[in-house]
Amino acid sequence: MSQFQNKIFQRRKEDFICEQCGEFVGGDGYTNHCPKCLYSKHVDIFPGDRQAPCGGLMRPVVFEQSRGGYSLTHRCISCGYMKKNKTAKDDDFETLVALSCSLIG
Repeated sequence: MSQFQNKIFQRRKEDFICEQCGEFVGGDGYTNHCPKCLYSKHVDIFPGDRQAPCGGLMRPVVFEQSRGGYSLTHRCISCGYMKKNKTAKDDDFETLVALSCSLIG
């Protein structure tokens, strides 16, 4: 069972420079998007595996409450793939609010 779980999620502590806004992001092993602009990158098939061949930027398109917290849904600009992720406590609140307002109006 643990071998199967390892294929599903691989924790990787990686720092990166956001390709959308240029922000330096210190990864904690669960970081999957830029906390400043909320963009992600299409790099994984399963979280942490870095096996997705696309590599396109993923735009945040939905911000919603889910299971006692909040989540973002990203859509890949290159291929259209969509993925839901939890928000992080260091995500920029004003950017989250702006995203939710753009969804309403």
